[in-house]
Amino acid sequence: MPDWSLLSTHGLVLLSVAEKPEATTREIANNLGMAERSVQRVVTDLDSGGYIDRKKVGRRNQYEVNHAQSLRHPIKQHKRVADLLTGLIE
Repeated sequence: MPDWSLLSTHGLVLLSVAEKPEATTREIANNLGMAERSVQRVVTDLDSGGYIDRKKVGRRNQYEVNHAQSLRHPIKQHKRVADLLTGLIE
């Protein structure tokens, strides 16, 4: 695996949630090669930042991406999450 990536862990987790909203943090972690606890922290950041919404479905969480949310970087705040994800989701 390369020693760097163009996408941050937050971007990768957001992309994973967009592709499979019913995935558990364990499944996301396994998919990305990350520690489950790291994914949990990122999910908490994304939730508190308004980038995803969490809801309980039975005993599991299900996630929904807020596509209208602005990107965080000052020079890209005019862009939305939908703009970022459009070219990356297969």
